[in-house]
Amino acid sequence: MKSNKPLHVYEIRPRKDKRGFDLISDVLPFGRLWYLKVADAIAYAKHRSRVHDAVIHIYDEAGKEIEFHRHKGDFTEL
Repeated sequence: MKSNKPLHVYEIRPRKDKRGFDLISDVLPFGRLWYLKVADAIAYAKHRSRVHDAVIHIYDEAGKEIEFHRHKGDFTEL
């Protein structure tokens, strides 16, 4: 059975000013959020996507993907 829930896609990239990381996605209200730690950005993306499945791509300074996370939405309708 295939899910009809939309997939949320997030990117976490180091900021050019080297002051943390940007969490980037079309599903965020302002397109991007700033975090000091990658773990905090991942936690927010998972929380924001608790109703939807999500993929989170983490990139290094050179633009190479270094990590990939898949989050299955865990909210179920009663």
